[in-house]
Amino acid sequence: MSMNSTTSEYLLLFRGAQWDKELSPAEIQKVMSQWTAWYERLLQQGKLKGGQPLVHEGRIVSGKKGRTVADGPFAESKEAIGGYFLLTVHDFDTALEIAKECPALEYGLTVEVRPVAECCPTMQRASEYLAKASAATV
Repeated sequence: MSMNSTTSEYLLLFRGAQWDKELSPAEIQKVMSQWTAWYERLLQQGKLKGGQPLVHEGRIVSGKKGRTVADGPFAESKEAIGGYFLLTVHDFDTALEIAKECPALEYGLTVEVRPVAECCPTMQRASEYLAKASAATV
């Protein structure tokens, strides 16, 4: 991703809700203190727009008209999202460097870095299709 002079938003998704299960209470407290310091520093630097932990339980809605509702995501899953940060930084590389600072990485947590789209890609395709269809009928 290229550098630019504007800021962009990036979402850090923290995956692996059970990363702490093998840690002692003292180790958990140490990592959480590091996490809080990391969060506060990013806030003070103006790089962090917000972030929240997520409850481990929920429901998954799928199927036509939302007919299927299932328990999940499952807390023991390595893919379960435990929380997120919303960053406002200049480029993808900066967001990636921030993700590498996550205190829980060494315990098995993973961090997914995703740019926030300026507009929905599906909405963009629909608009382009409508514009082409409209031009074809003129």
